[in-house]
Amino acid sequence: MPDLTSTSGQQGQQGEESLGALFAAASRDLSALVHGEIELAKAEIRVEVKSAVTGGALFGAAALLGVLALPLLLIAAAYGLVAAGLPRAVAFLIVAAVLLVLAGVLALFGKRAVSKVGPPERTIRTAKDTAVFLKSPRSGNAHSPSS
Repeated sequence: MPDLTSTSGQQGQQGEESLGALFAAASRDLSALVHGEIELAKAEIRVEVKSAVTGGALFGAAALLGVLALPLLLIAAAYGLVAAGLPRAVAFLIVAAVLLVLAGVLALFGKRAVSKVGPPERTIRTAKDTAVFLKSPRSGNAHSPSS
């Protein structure tokens, strides 16, 4: 009479080994997939960062050229007034006065914008709610921070 218990035990072990092998293979494949996705994300981010750096450098160069061109344009405006018949000193004073008026107007707008800035009210409120929640007893009748 054959020993059925040992045969079924061996088949159970083989099934468990194959299940373990399948789990190990699935885990290995999932790990490889995750690593591949991470590498793909790194490559995409590298390209995006390179584009952002290039764009930022180009904007910086444009700003520098604009700043360098501004005095030349102002001098040209003053000499344009001289060519229109004004004395040189008066022409440069007019250009300087226009710049000072423009600076004053921009300063007023800047002051108005800065005066609208307030504290981060939502952050303060949620920080206080969190502190109250953390200090409250952990029982079932403790009130929630949103109440």
